[in-house]
Amino acid sequence: MKFSTKKTLGQNFLIDKKIISLIVELGNINNEDIVLEVGPGTGNLTEKILEKKPKDFILVEKDKRLVNHLHKKYGNKIKVFNEDMMKFSYKDYYDKKLILFGNLPYNISTQILARWIKIKNVDKFCKKFLLMFQKEVADRIIAKTNTKNYGRLSILANWKMNIEKVIDIEPESFKPAPKVRSTLLIFTPKKDFYKLNDPKNLEHVTNIFFSQKRKMIKKPLKFLFKNFHDLENKLNLDLNLRPQNLDDITYYKISKIYESSIN
Repeated sequence: MKFSTKKTLGQNFLIDKKIISLIVELGNINNEDIVLEVGPGTGNLTEKILEKKPKDFILVEKDKRLVNHLHKKYGNKIKVFNEDMMKFSYKDYYDKKLILFGNLPYNISTQILARWIKIKNVDKFCKKFLLMFQKEVADRIIAKTNTKNYGRLSILANWKMNIEKVIDIEPESFKPAPKVRSTLLIFTPKKDFYKLNDPKNLEHVTNIFFSQKRKMIKKPLKFLFKNFHDLENKLNLDLNLRPQNLDDITYYKISKIYESSIN
């Protein structure tokens, strides 16, 4: 069955069988696993995942046409929610150790990733995420300190997750073909990460720093802290540095101190 894609939903269906097989193999699914696939589209990846016989298989798809198609094709082998992946409540799965697959719409990919990472016990929520992003976004996610792509997204993503780049994917692997390349990333939860009371504080701190990333760090520190010289000494900071020169651990420490200062 052929479907006309909806630009408003950012639909680009993965059709490359080699890439589909690679993604499923990397999932390492067994019959005790619970799998969640967001944005399954016409079900090309869904079909290969079903071959691995997961214990449960949940799909979240916003397009009603595709929901009907998936129901008709796979019946009770799957459970499909006709919902927006950004509005879907994941709370019933917070302790399920999911394997999560997603070909994320470019326009909301960073928002949905941030939402999952901010789940309190993300290590109980998932075993791993296998996600496709626009290459430009993926480059920002995996960017290291002192590089042009390093910023808020890389700091947040690396806070709780180990991230591995697998492969860049050409536009021809999708239908319709997007105008840009995509990248497959694997996220696995860290056993140890810097504990913060509220991830919103990390987001606030990094927003203040990177909103003027060409400025020296003295300015955002002065904005966030009355006694910013105390922080300068405590963390041994060079106030002449720019935001991209501070590593992610330093941002987590600054955010922790900021939390203490506002409570």
